[in-house]
Amino acid sequence: MPYSAVTASRRVFLASCTALALSIAGCASMVHHDPVRIDVVGLEPLQGQGMEMRFNVKLRLQNPNEAAIDYNGIAIELDLNDKSFATGVSSQSGRVDRFGEAIILVPVTVSAFAAARQVLRMAEGGKLDNIPYGLRGKLAGGLFGTMRFTHQGTLSLPGSGQTGS
Repeated sequence: MPYSAVTASRRVFLASCTALALSIAGCASMVHHDPVRIDVVGLEPLQGQGMEMRFNVKLRLQNPNEAAIDYNGIAIELDLNDKSFATGVSSQSGRVDRFGEAIILVPVTVSAFAAARQVLRMAEGGKLDNIPYGLRGKLAGGLFGTMRFTHQGTLSLPGSGQTGS
């Protein structure tokens, strides 16, 4: 190979590596550094179908970052007393401003079996408030795609007169 061809291919290679490094550094600087905090702040009963129950799960999203978060869908799984309880999805879209918060309602479905299991467990314990929950889900959309989240806390079912934490 002639000397000029080797030099030209090295220059192309170095230019490609430099461009790749700069683009990775640019993307890394735009990533949300702190995780979004998502809390369950309430449950509202909805009309069910057949043997299922439905609720709106009210979520508070807090963005502790310097950039706004745009989303265009959410999916959640809710466990009560360490047992699967409800799942839901919503195609709603919105924005959580930088250092801001937003409330999202996500309709969830509870199967008759999951509801019966929880009723039996609560009958044993005799309470409808301060029930331990686990929340898993994903917030879709935005420049970097899906953001997954988890949260644990306690909540109170409708009719107990309490709210979640």
